[in-house]
Amino acid sequence: MKFLVLACVVALAGVVSARAQRGYTEIYDTIDLEEVLGNKRLLIPYLQCVLGEGKCTPPGRELKSHIKEALETHCAKCSPKQVKGTKRVIGHLINHEAEYWRKLKAMYDPSGQFTKRYENELKGQL
Repeated sequence: MKFLVLACVVALAGVVSARAQRGYTEIYDTIDLEEVLGNKRLLIPYLQCVLGEGKCTPPGRELKSHIKEALETHCAKCSPKQVKGTKRVIGHLINHEAEYWRKLKAMYDPSGQFTKRYENELKGQL
């Protein structure tokens, strides 16, 4: 019986460890994206952070550390909530913050190879 319990604990630890290696942290998933996107005083500092034009908050640093990989893999390591949030933010930038979107593309995807997919999918959506 002790062996079975130990085996279950080891298996659970393996699953948790594998998830941690596969995905991005979920500690910032509770950020209200609509509040940030609807308030330039909140949005602009995030954009300046990821562009290297301003200071970064902990969530901004986390975003900046993964943005290139997430774009290149179309958010392969994102949770379902992060995929939805990523599309919401990118759609907002494409449709309402074109200059910042242009700067982000120039920095993280100068060839447009990865961002084109987002633009085709999200242009004109609210």
